[in-house]
Amino acid sequence: MDASNRLKRLRSKYRLVITNEDTFEEVITFKLNRLSVYIAMSSIFVITIIVTVSLIIFTPLKYYLPGSGYGNVKQMKAYRELKMRTDSMQIALDQQARFNEDIEKVLKGKFVNKDTNKLKLPTIENVDD
Repeated sequence: MDASNRLKRLRSKYRLVITNEDTFEEVITFKLNRLSVYIAMSSIFVITIIVTVSLIIFTPLKYYLPGSGYGNVKQMKAYRELKMRTDSMQIALDQQARFNEDIEKVLKGKFVNKDTNKLKLPTIENVDD
């Protein structure tokens, strides 16, 4: 086939008729040619690719793809768990530092007695046995 024959085949017109099976009534009619069908299918294909790539790039779906370089779900869970453990260790370290400071104040005698109620303890008598 030469180029002019192919061009004629691409531009030759076709009719696509959709009919109701029970009544044989024409529901819709399309006038198409091969070139318009090719362009429409190519456009749908390109749009599908663009939407898929956009979903992968701009959403967390990239973490679920193996070999994407973003890590997998298990690694992300491990990172979150390590972060929580690190945060709790930092809190414990801060509490320990405050405790040490308070003990140092008590040992140096620079503490404020915050007791508001004095306890009445019974006196211990020396009992000779």
